[in-house]
Amino acid sequence: MISPLQRLVWSHAGRRARILMRFAEVEADGGRDIVRAAEATDDPILRGLFLRHAADEARHATMFRRRAGDLIAEAAAGGDVEAASEWLAQGERGLDDLRVEQETDRDLLAFMHLSESAAARDFAGYVKVLSRDPGTRAIFEAIGRDETHHMTYTLKQLQRLDPKRHRWAIFKARARRLWKAYLRLAGAIGAVFGAVVLSVEYFVILPPFALMDRRAQRREAPGWRPVDEARARALGRQY
Repeated sequence: MISPLQRLVWSHAGRRARILMRFAEVEADGGRDIVRAAEATDDPILRGLFLRHAADEARHATMFRRRAGDLIAEAAAGGDVEAASEWLAQGERGLDDLRVEQETDRDLLAFMHLSESAAARDFAGYVKVLSRDPGTRAIFEAIGRDETHHMTYTLKQLQRLDPKRHRWAIFKARARRLWKAYLRLAGAIGAVFGAVVLSVEYFVILPPFALMDRRAQRREAPGWRPVDEARARALGRQY
């Protein structure tokens, strides 16, 4: 059902460039998080896999950034400056600003597995709607294969570390991802609601007060007005 909307989102070169730049930022940030995870783990197998994974994320960021640069040049030449609609073109969420040093290897692997699974699924969908942009489509095909590999190795390592309770770890990670998604949605709704309320206050509530203030100013006599002696003495004692 969302495929026609995604096709519309990816139809403009300028919009594609902005979305790809956002993807590049997320990939680079995720790579830095995974490097910290490699430094924090005591498992030598995971350390090697994490470092390889981090290198892949850095390479993905470079690929996205270079393709975005090409699309920006195309958009500038064609005057295509459409705004991005990133909520319809979700990329990898990375580690969602997790404090990886405080996560156990099991919980981190479960969270990474779900993130990579979602990215592989989304990227496969983008490949289907980018038939008119073979350059960007090739980028998503290449990165999608890496995401599938990341999805597979994180699940295998999770099963190795906790063969009996790995499903429970995935369930908890999915609940955390849903909670973070809810917070993002609530923040977006709150921002829209705040903008609406402030607009109503500015254009509906404040104008009557401004009119009343102007009328009060017209009724006041210009210049200084004398203050009676009793009030002056009271003000003097106050200050």
